Amino acid sequence: MATDKDTKHGKQPNISKKLKKVEKHIARIDSMDDVVDRMTAAARVSEHLNAVFTQPPAQRLIFRKNETHLTDIDAGTTPGFHGTKEECQRFLDLSALEIERYQQLMYANGTRGAMRRVLIILQGMDASGKGGIVKHVFSQVNPMGIHYHGFGAPTEEDKQHDYLWRVRNELPKPGWIAIFDRSQYEDIVMPHVYGTLPEDVWMRRYDEINDFEQNLVASGCAVLKFYLVSSKQAQKEHFLGRLEDPRKFWKFDPSDLEARARWDDYMTAWQDVFEKTSTSWAPWYLIPSDHRWYSRMVVSELLRNTMMNFNMTWPSLDVNREEVIKKLEQ
Repeated sequence: MATDKDTKHGKQPNISKKLKKVEKHIARIDSMDDVVDRMTAAARVSEHLNAVFTQPPAQRLIFRKNETHLTDIDAGTTPGFHGTKEECQRFLDLSALEIERYQQLMYANGTRGAMRRVLIILQGMDASGKGGIVKHVFSQVNPMGIHYHGFGAPTEEDKQHDYLWRVRNELPKPGWIAIFDRSQYEDIVMPHVYGTLPEDVWMRRYDEINDFEQNLVASGCAVLKFYLVSSKQAQKEHFLGRLEDPRKFWKFDPSDLEARARWDDYMTAWQDVFEKTSTSWAPWYLIPSDHRWYSRMVVSELLRNTMMNFNMTWPSLDVNREEVIKKLEQ
């Protein structure tokens, strides 16, 4: 792992101080009347939130073809962040406020025909924390405009169509954020690992998915693809936790053990996925996830910046404001 500039000589960034500055800026935004001023101030808030990282996750965690190797990633690290779990939670709370701000803006534009929307793809081995990300990153946002879907084994109805059919049915509408817990990539990885389809069939899917995602992006949909890198030891601890807590029995599936027994096969299959489908329009981000608070923080950071970079403004009023006010006063 590369050494961060701020930690070469033992110097730790003052994250609490930076977060306090963010809190002050957010408080000022709420007192502003001018819409343009509010949006400018919101962008500054995101810049200050970015500053808690010694290197942006978008640069640090992006998959680089022929350079990044899944099995070399230490799942127990927190690249670019040297704060505490408590500081991470403060970051998440503040970042969630800004995500909500941009979500409302995107939703409002979607009602007027704008095509901006976001698709988040979460992948990882069992018990890598996909569900926790959904719960924590989106805890403060408005449920209106959020769509979550978990993909399991294809149903009989799914099998009557091409493998992307069920994916297309769950895509975000204009102005919405859709979160996929697993995705179309299962239709490559599973036959790769278990040999359930001829190799030439699932191999074709790399290019098909690249084209599918490129068309999505061209139509205004940002595609954020996250793979949560967990260690085998951490997975074992989470499985044992499920078996020890009656409230979590429902989370355990015996098939999880079969996947665990094929861990190395899965790592090989996912490495191939990253090599062939991490593109300029929809790159993969590989996030160390044994510290789940860190993976949640990274997803929040990348989502917030993605929506901020849409550079949206509030839709204008399409009626005569003065006339409407007069009628309301009658």
